[in-house]
Amino acid sequence: MNKRSHLKFLSIVLLTAGLASPALALDNPATLAGTKLVNAAEAKKLIDSGAAAIDTRVAAEYAEKTIKGAKNVPYKEKSAKDVKFDASQDQFDLSKLPADKAAPMVFFCNGPECWKSYKASIAAIKAGYSQINWFRGGMPEWTKAGLPTQ
Repeated sequence: MNKRSHLKFLSIVLLTAGLASPALALDNPATLAGTKLVNAAEAKKLIDSGAAAIDTRVAAEYAEKTIKGAKNVPYKEKSAKDVKFDASQDQFDLSKLPADKAAPMVFFCNGPECWKSYKASIAAIKAGYSQINWFRGGMPEWTKAGLPTQ
C-alpha cells in the first residue's frame, strides 16, 4: 500500500469511527444572506472610506495582529460551528458596534474555518444593522495580500 492509499484508508477508518470529520464540514458557509461578501481589496477600500472594521476574534489574537484601525468586539462562542448554531449559548456585545445602524461595518476573524465573524454578522443583522460587509477570508487573506496591520 503506497502512502496516499494508506492515508486515504486511515481517513476512512477515523471517519467511520467518528474520530475525525471532513475539513470542509467545519468551514463556514460561502455566503450569508443580509451581508455583502467582500474580499481583502474590497474590505480595505470600505475601511479606507470610513467603514468600521470589527475584529470578532479573542483579545489575545487582536493584540497580536489585526487590521490597521480595527476595533475588537470579540464573539464569545460556545455554540456549534454550524448554520443552525444556538446563539443563546454565545456572547456578543452589540453595544460596542456603531450606534448608527446604517453605518457600514466589515466583520472578520480567522478565515473560513472561523465562525465568529459569521455569527457576529447574524447577530448584527438581527439587531437591525443594515450595512454588514462580511470579510470571510479574514486575517489570513488580509495578511497574504500584504495589507496594513497593527
